Amino acid sequence: MKLKLILIASTFCLLAGCKKDNNNGNANISLVFRFKFDSTQARLDNIGQPSSIPPGHAAQSPIFNKMSAHYIELAPNAVTALGQGTILYKAPETTAGGETAIDFAQSGFAGNNEVFFAIPIKNIKPGDYEWLRVSLAYQNYDVSFHVDTTVAGVTINQDFTGTVASFIGYNTYLTSYTIKNNPITVNGNRKQGYWGFETLLTIAGMSQVIDTSGQAPDGATTVVNPIFATSPIPQGSCVVTAAFIPGKLTITGNETNDIIVELSLSTNKSFEWNDLNNDGLWEPVAGENIVDMGIRGMIPRIQ
Repeated sequence: MKLKLILIASTFCLLAGCKKDNNNGNANISLVFRFKFDSTQARLDNIGQPSSIPPGHAAQSPIFNKMSAHYIELAPNAVTALGQGTILYKAPETTAGGETAIDFAQSGFAGNNEVFFAIPIKNIKPGDYEWLRVSLAYQNYDVSFHVDTTVAGVTINQDFTGTVASFIGYNTYLTSYTIKNNPITVNGNRKQGYWGFETLLTIAGMSQVIDTSGQAPDGATTVVNPIFATSPIPQGSCVVTAAFIPGKLTITGNETNDIIVELSLSTNKSFEWNDLNNDGLWEPVAGENIVDMGIRGMIPRIQ
């Protein structure tokens, strides 16, 4: 009798185990976001319309090294207010610098064709989502610049390459950061548009690392949002908005394979400056200031 009860109990356990496996068969299935940087993608303005270079400005398409985001949200439709969709991710923040800010020391980064964020689909509210919102926070890229000057009797008229650390989040708390090789100490908050620049200048056989930092004009960073009329974002944030391609993102909760979303980000002439002599070359020594570092559009492609 005891053996019979054990066999019956074992049978029930096996059946229960099979049922449990079926319910959790998708436990490791994820929604995955992967960055792609595209210098040929359309260059858009704040409301998602094609954008040209303003008179008196020039721009170039940087070579991206890595990027960080601090917020990802799925929006069911174009009237969903910011924060009222399904929030998938929000990076750590801190008040160490006074006002609430992104904690750069705890931020994650990804390069071209690299995964930035993944979340188990079982943790996402099932439904249809037309729009994706991604708040971009940090960019690191290489740019070209020109020097035309005379120093200590030596005339320099030459092109160089440097690296820019570009902070486009609403507010970022920095203890220190590294542009390329040199650490820069801040120990404070920096608003959207703060940047650091590093280059190695080799002139007449002599080399020297030069780094500097600055602040782009307040409110000048481009943040593309095609549904601004029905779902605006606060000024100074960097919540880029775009519709899923080829259609809605549908989450059922019964997926059997990962869903990959390629975040194709337009870097088409995204680095913009005041072109004082109208030659199309960035000449920081001549006082040509950075005015815009915003991504020029996003296409979330469902793979």
